[in-house]
Formats: sequence, structure tokens, C-alpha cells
Amino acid sequence: MNHLSAWDYFVFLIYFAAVSTYGYWVYHHKKKGKPADTKTYFLAQGSLTWWAIGASVIASNISAEHFIGMSGSGFAMGLAIASYEWMAAATLIIVAVFFLPIYLKNHIYTMPQFLAGRYNNTVSTLMTVFWLLVYVFVNLTSIFFLGAAAVETITGIPFNVAVVGLAVFSAIITLGGMKVIGYTDVLQVLVLVLGGLITCYMALHLVSDKLNGKGVLDAFSLLRSQAGDHFHMIFHKGDKFYDQLPGIAVLVGGLWINNLNYWGCNQYIVQRALGADLKTGRAGLIFAAFLKLLIPVIVVIPGIAAYVLYQHGYFHSEMVDSAGILKPDHAYPVLMNLLPTGIKGLAFAALTAAIVASLAGKCNSIATIFTLDIYKKYINKNASEQKLVSLGKWSVIVASVIAVVVAPALRSFDQVYQFIQEYVGFISPGILAIFLLGFFWKRTTSAAALTAALLTIPLSVLFKFLPQLSHGVIAPIPFLNRMSWDFCIVIGLMVVITLLDPESKNNPKGLEIEPKMFRITPAFAVASVVICGILAALYTVFW
Repeated sequence: MNHLSAWDYFVFLIYFAAVSTYGYWVYHHKKKGKPADTKTYFLAQGSLTWWAIGASVIASNISAEHFIGMSGSGFAMGLAIASYEWMAAATLIIVAVFFLPIYLKNHIYTMPQFLAGRYNNTVSTLMTVFWLLVYVFVNLTSIFFLGAAAVETITGIPFNVAVVGLAVFSAIITLGGMKVIGYTDVLQVLVLVLGGLITCYMALHLVSDKLNGKGVLDAFSLLRSQAGDHFHMIFHKGDKFYDQLPGIAVLVGGLWINNLNYWGCNQYIVQRALGADLKTGRAGLIFAAFLKLLIPVIVVIPGIAAYVLYQHGYFHSEMVDSAGILKPDHAYPVLMNLLPTGIKGLAFAALTAAIVASLAGKCNSIATIFTLDIYKKYINKNASEQKLVSLGKWSVIVASVIAVVVAPALRSFDQVYQFIQEYVGFISPGILAIFLLGFFWKRTTSAAALTAALLTIPLSVLFKFLPQLSHGVIAPIPFLNRMSWDFCIVIGLMVVITLLDPESKNNPKGLEIEPKMFRITPAFAVASVVICGILAALYTVFW
């Protein structure tokens, strides 16, 4: 298998030097001789522009799980996996209009802080533990695994060495704080978009060349003719991948629960906008929504191209493991190895940019939650700002070490992207129910929220294993549908528990919501209509 040439490494080193130098400059230029406090270090309060917020949101979201995992799902199931990206664009509009004003009005800096203020410390602490476990053992671990596996495939660098290298690179960015992360993310997004588009172009060019097409534009038609089953957004019962994307649920069901939780109740996503004013934060999120529309072009189309080439007998040996088992997640690295010298280095830089930016964002959020919602709250209430910042940096290192050690355990999964979505979905219904009722129903009680927090995982586990427990009487339930059932049950229980409490009528912790909080500017309204129009067109064409 091909590996990086000297010119590829040269291109990559230019990228590495540019990001590191820019991050160093941002750190010292913005610092201005003052020691960092927690709001500055963790949130970069008041210093991120709308384009930095939007870029940072996408950089934190897009990682190896997309370049490798989503591309692998594109290879296996086709364009349908793009629903996670395209529906996310619509979700970001909702978060910008309805969620962000509530956070900013109530001066919320962390998700556990909101839960403590709206409910109580028990609910907050329980969810804090859930978040930290998921962030470290699912999100961070999967990024390290996919990133290191890709580096190993592309460069020949051993997996363990690649993991450590990614950890060190991301630590360089993360330890500078949110300002460094936010502004270097702009550069990271430029690199990952440019490199991703070039890889997509080269993949389509390869399809055209191998299948006697008439150019890159003709290659898309070739993909649709050669893999027509890979260009449907909506699966039906009986389809091979219906259990992963169960029909209309991607438009009106469980995918909304997944997306609203991820984009609206997720520390390492919302954190970018929490340090800004409402106008800037909304502009950043709508910018991120536009970028989201582009992501399937970068990662899913190359996966479909790899599938078509594989079906025509190309790189069979590269797509299987040592046991001869087809591995869809090999698709993107295999395509990258076919790129010309220099271009391959840029594509590798783009992949690395996505990995490092996402690692930095997640590590910063882990450090924020642990430092402010665990250490300061329960261990050392009188800790100085400098002490908290220092502890945050050590939290980054510890979380990274744990994830690096656990990462090799994911080798047994064929499509890691689906693993991430399913297991994060174990807590998503309960979290979203707690936040939505906490936002918009003043009566919602702490007892109701605690019930939701305690039951969401057991309900998810029950629905997952119900077919086995019923000895096959009940058919397997797609995980997006399991999330819908879980969410409805939890919401129902929260409503009943709240109504049974007579004191809930005068709940002092209920939020004051005013209609004027949700007013939007004409420019935001136009941008939202454009995004929704594009989504309607995409689903109409590729239904």
C-alpha cells in the first residue's frame, strides 16, 4: 500500500507549523499579560467573532468519525447517512432561535450549571457524571481510534504511535484555552474543507477514469447508475439498513431527539456560543448550518465512489482485514492512498485538522465540566481562578490518556460512526426531555427531572434487548425508534410526576420566558429560509 512521500510530509509540516504558530500568536496576543480566569480560558468570553464561532462549532463536530466513519457508512449504505448532517443544519436553526437566548439570558456557562439552577444539585451531578463518561469513553475514545487507524493506513505509522502523536498535537491546541481553539479552528476548517473537496474531486475523477466516463461531472451520473440503491435518503422496512435509519424517523422521529440533544444540550458544541452576545452567537450557528450542508459532499460521496470502485474489482485487498472481512471504514484511507503526491499530503492534513480540532474541543469541554461542576463545586469551593485553570489543563491530559488506553478496544466494530450514534443515544432522550421541559414548562420539578435522568439508560437498554428477552416474539427495534419510545415515556412520566406535586404550580425555579427573546433579524430569517429550501430540494431529489 502507498504511503506518504517526502513532499506529502512537507505539505503536512506546513499545516502543522501554521496551526501551531497561529495558536501561539493568538494565545500571547489575546492574553495581554493577564493571567487567564475561568471564563476567559474555558469560554473565551466576548472574544470570538461569528465566523470563529461557526467554524469552531463545525471543527469540533467534524472529526475522524466523519471522514472515516461516515465515509464508511456511505460505502455501506449510501447517501442516507447524510441525514445526520443535513438535518443537523435545520437543528442548528432551532437551537439558535429557541435554545441560545435562554442560555444567554440566564448566564449559563456549562450544562450542569443550568441543571443545578433550574432543578437541583442531584440532577446536575448525575448528568455531569453521565456526560463525562460519554465524552471520555465514547466520543474521545472513538476519535482517537478512528484517527489513529486512518493515520496507520495512510502513513504506515504504527497505531499506538499515531494515537500518542494525535494526543500531543491536540494538547498543544487545547492547553491554550478556548480562544486558541476557536481561532485555530478557523484555519482547521479551511484545511479540512479544502482537503476534503480535493479528495472528493479526485475520487470522482478516479471513477470516471476507471469506468470510461467523460470527466468528473459525468462521474456523479456513473455513481447513480452503478449504485442507484446508494442514492436514497429514506429506507423502508425490509431494506438492509432500515434498523439504522428507520424510514421517516429521520425526518420526524428519533433523529430529531439525537440532533436536538447534540446541538442544543451538548457542552462542547454550545460552549462556543455561550461567551458571545445573542446576535453574534446566532450568526455563528447559522454559519455552521451552511457549512453542515457541505459535509456529505466531502465525506459521503467519496465513500460511495469507493463502493462503486470496489464493486468493479478495485482495491479488494485494501478493503478487507486480515480475516478477509469487509471493513467499510477503510474506504476513505484507501482513497487517500490513491491521491497524487502533494495532494495526498493536503488531504492528510485535512483529516488531521478534523481529528485535532474535534479532540481539542471535546477535551476543553471535559475540562470545563470537571473543573467547574465537580472540583469547584464539591472538592475546593475556594479555589483561585489560576488554580482552576491549572486543574483544567491537567484534566485535559488525564482524559486524553484514558481515551488513548481505551481506544484499541473499538477494533471489533465495522461502522464506528453508527456505534457512536447508538450509544450516545442511550442518554439523549432523557437529557433532551429534561432540558425541553426545564426551558418551556415552569412547573417541571426536580423530582421529575431526576426520574428522567435515572430511567433513560435502563429504558434504552430494555428496548435494545427486548427482542432477546421476548425470545423473538418482538422484532428488533431500530435505535432511532428506541430513542423515540424512550423520549415519549420519559416526557410522560415527567409530566405526571410534576402534576402530582401541588407545589409545582408555584415553582420558584421555573424560567421566565418572554416571546421577544425569540425574535430574529431579517437577515437570519432569510438565511434560515435558504437552508430549509436547500434541504427540501435535496430530500425531494434523493427521496
